[in-house]
Amino acid sequence: MKTVLTIAGSDPCGGAGIQADIKTMTVNGVYAMSVVTALTVQNTTGVHGILEVPAEFVKAQMDDVFTDIRPDAVKIGMLPSEAVIKAVAEKLREYQAGPVVLDPVLASTGGIRLTEAAAVRTLQEELFPLAALITPNLPETEALTGRKIVSRREMEQAAGLLSERWRCAVLCKGGHRVSDADDLLYADGEARWIAGKRIDNPNTHGTGCTLSSAIAGNLAKGDGLYEAVGKAKDYLNRVLSARLALGKGIGPMAHAYPFVGGSVPPGSRETEAALPPIPCHRADIGCVKSNEAADEKG
Repeated sequence: MKTVLTIAGSDPCGGAGIQADIKTMTVNGVYAMSVVTALTVQNTTGVHGILEVPAEFVKAQMDDVFTDIRPDAVKIGMLPSEAVIKAVAEKLREYQAGPVVLDPVLASTGGIRLTEAAAVRTLQEELFPLAALITPNLPETEALTGRKIVSRREMEQAAGLLSERWRCAVLCKGGHRVSDADDLLYADGEARWIAGKRIDNPNTHGTGCTLSSAIAGNLAKGDGLYEAVGKAKDYLNRVLSARLALGKGIGPMAHAYPFVGGSVPPGSRETEAALPPIPCHRADIGCVKSNEAADEKG
């Protein structure tokens, strides 16, 4: 079984952070492990407190994981300080870990800063060059490039700037756009748009954690970058389409949607038949258009 390590903060309500990562990885068929970088006091209404895990303790956690069950991929989320960022980078280099999917979590869904402002440059210098892929949303892309992004052309320019500067692929997530939910994948000097389906669901807590964890799981299983992103985006569409409604604020998603109403494994014909078809926009990897088309292909 392939293994994935998440290095991130804890969300006691389970919608984001390591809790969301572990659920996502498990449902997507990989063994999940975790290194905790911060404890948070939060629920669906917002983040109300952050307790940073000491950098030396973060390194000790990574040592115990890598010397026992080496991960086939690594997902990185919330890194609260410069000290923690440097600690994670040190250990990734020591163990030559990869592929690394980095979700540059700068602020919570509610706008609360989760990474020290002074540490953002360190995040870029220390960890971006170690990443196979970074997955900023539009506000994060603006913060990382210092550019205002309105048009698709501006998204392409900003993603290209980050990719060329730090020598990593960039998935610029378009969920904050008003007109559509298309994402832009920029890799090896090429920009590819991945069409998104805007789903009428206000409960989007943890979408970034979920998408990056699913990508890391797919990479661990041997998928190429484009295929890994396409499959992860389809999974995110499905958990959003389940329209779980919990909490008094921006609620979590139904990460384990395949098991609702029956214990069937994800990806099985029983699961596919029970779910509404979600269009696949990945013609470049030969995706089918619906569940019925999948049946025709056998």
